[in-house]
Amino acid sequence: MNIDLPRIYAVGAIRVSTEKQGRDGDSPDDQQKQIDRYGDSHNMPIRKYFAFLESGSKADQPMQEAIDYCKDPRNQIKYFIIKSIDRFTRGGSRIYEDLKEQLEACGVALIDVYGVISSERVNTLDHLGFSYKWSEYSPSKKTEILEAERAKDELRDIMSRIIGAEIRYTQAGYWMRQPPFGFKSEKAETRHGKRCILKPHPTEAPLMRKMFELKALGTMTDRQIVDRMNDLGFKTREFYVRDKKDQTKIIGKRGGNKLRINDINRYLQSPIYAGVVKEKWTNDKPVKACFDGLVSFELYNQANRGRVALHESADGDIEYEKIEREDNKAKRGVKNDEFPYRRFITCPTCHNPLLGSASRGKMGKYYPAYHCSNHGHYFRIPKREFETTVTEFIKGITVGADKLDALTDAVMTVWERKHQSIKEDAKTLQKRVDSLTQQKYAILDKIKLVSSVTAIEMLEADLVKTDEEITKLESLKNGTSSPEETVDIHKIVAYVKYFMEHLHELLVDLCNPTLKAQYFSVLFDKAPTYEEIKAGTQKESVLPEVNELFSALNVQSSLLVTLPGIEPGLPG
Repeated sequence: MNIDLPRIYAVGAIRVSTEKQGRDGDSPDDQQKQIDRYGDSHNMPIRKYFAFLESGSKADQPMQEAIDYCKDPRNQIKYFIIKSIDRFTRGGSRIYEDLKEQLEACGVALIDVYGVISSERVNTLDHLGFSYKWSEYSPSKKTEILEAERAKDELRDIMSRIIGAEIRYTQAGYWMRQPPFGFKSEKAETRHGKRCILKPHPTEAPLMRKMFELKALGTMTDRQIVDRMNDLGFKTREFYVRDKKDQTKIIGKRGGNKLRINDINRYLQSPIYAGVVKEKWTNDKPVKACFDGLVSFELYNQANRGRVALHESADGDIEYEKIEREDNKAKRGVKNDEFPYRRFITCPTCHNPLLGSASRGKMGKYYPAYHCSNHGHYFRIPKREFETTVTEFIKGITVGADKLDALTDAVMTVWERKHQSIKEDAKTLQKRVDSLTQQKYAILDKIKLVSSVTAIEMLEADLVKTDEEITKLESLKNGTSSPEETVDIHKIVAYVKYFMEHLHELLVDLCNPTLKAQYFSVLFDKAPTYEEIKAGTQKESVLPEVNELFSALNVQSSLLVTLPGIEPGLPG
C-alpha cells in the first residue's frame, strides 16, 4: 500500500548590502548557484527564493519576511538555506540568535553552505536517559556567535573605510553625493587620484544661471521668476521608485515637476552653485570646491542680497555670511516726499542715517527738520537749510568727458549682454516648442492606435494641454525676440548722455522729490555725512566719497579712483 508522504521543502535567502551590488554585480547569482548545488546534493528542493538588496545591520531585519513565510505550515518549509552567516545578518550575535530562535520555534533548521551551522544537538544527560532544556545545546553555537560578531565587525570596518574616505574627500573640496540640479558627476584625475567632481549639466546649467541672473536684476518677483523658469522648460530630475521589500522591482517614477515658489530660495542660497562645498561632512563650514561653480561670487551675492553672502579672503579662505534682516518698522516711511533725503545722508557725529520730522512749537506752528535719532547727542538742521545745502552741492558736480564716454560704453555693454541673453532665451523657448510639437504628434499617433473611449479622451485632453502650452510659448517667444524693433538703444544712450551733462534736471529740477533723492544717492559710493555735503559746497574742499563717474567743479583734490569695467547702477 503506497502512502503519499508530505514533501519537505527549503527556502533560499540571498542578500547583498547595496542596490548597485544587487543590480549590477554577480553576488546574487553566485549565492543562488551555491544554494542550488547544496539543495540538490542534500535532497532539499528549493520552494522559493528571497532576495534582499539592503544592509542586514538594521533593526528591521530584511530576513524577517522569509522567516514569516517559513512560519506558515501550509508552505511545508523545513530548511532555511543561506550562503553564510554574514549573508543572513550583520547585526551581531543578539539579532542572529533572535532570528534563528524564530526558525527553531516553527521547526525550521537554518543551514549555511559553508557548514559553520551544525544541526547536531548534544544532550549532556543522555547517558542517564533524561533531557532538560538546559542540558541540550548545539556544539556549533559558539562558532556561530563568533561568526555573527565577525560579520558585524566587518560591516563596521567597511563602512568606516568608505564613509571616512568620503568625508575626507568632501572636506578637501570634492563631491561625494548625488549631483545637484544643474550639475553632473564626473571622474577626474586630481592630486588625490581619480576623484568625483561636478561639471555643468548641458541642459540644466543654463537654467540655473538664468535663475541667478533674473534674481540678481531685482526687477522681477519670485513668482515671475518661477513662471519664467517654467516657461524655459525647468523640470526636476526623474527617478525610479523601487519596492521596499524587493529593490529589483520598479513600482513607479517621480520627479519631472516644475519649479515651485517655495524651492527658488533653496536653489539660490545653495553655495555649491558658486563652487563652495558646505554640508554636514564639512561641519557646515564653507570649503572651496575643486571644481568651478555655475555662477561667480558676485552674482551669487547679488541674487541673495539681504539673505546670505560669500566672501573669499586673500589666503583663499571662504566665509559664508548670513545677513540678518532689519526690522520692518525700521523701513517704514523711507520714501517720504516731505523729507526725501532721509536715510540718504548720515549724521556727522554717529554716522547713522538722518531722519525727518516736524516738531510743534509753543504757538502751534510746525518746524520741519532733518535730525539724528541718537539720544546721546543733538543734531537737527531745518529742512529748508538742509535741502538748500544739498542743492548747492549738486550744482558743483559734473561728469567729465572721459567718464561720460565710459558711461555710454558701459550702457552699450549692458545692453549687448542683455540682448544676447534674450536671444539665448528665444533659442531655449524654440527648443521647448519643438519638443512639445514632437510630443503632440506622438499623441496623435497613439490616438490612431487605441480603441478605448476612455483612453482616447485622456489622450485628447493631453493633446489640448500640449497645444495650449505651445501657444503660450510661441507668444512668449515672439514677445522676447527682436527687442531692437521696440527699443532704440541709441536713443537711450543719447538720453543718458544728455542727463549726465545736465545733472541739475535730474537732481534739482525734477518734480518728484523722492526720485530726486534716489538719483542723488547714486552720486556716492558711500552715504555721506551732512558736514561732508556742506564742505563740498565750499572752494578748495575735499569731496566726500563720490562715485568715480563724477567730479566737482570747485574741488582741487578728491577721493576719486579710476577702476576698469565700470557699470553704474543708475536708478530706473
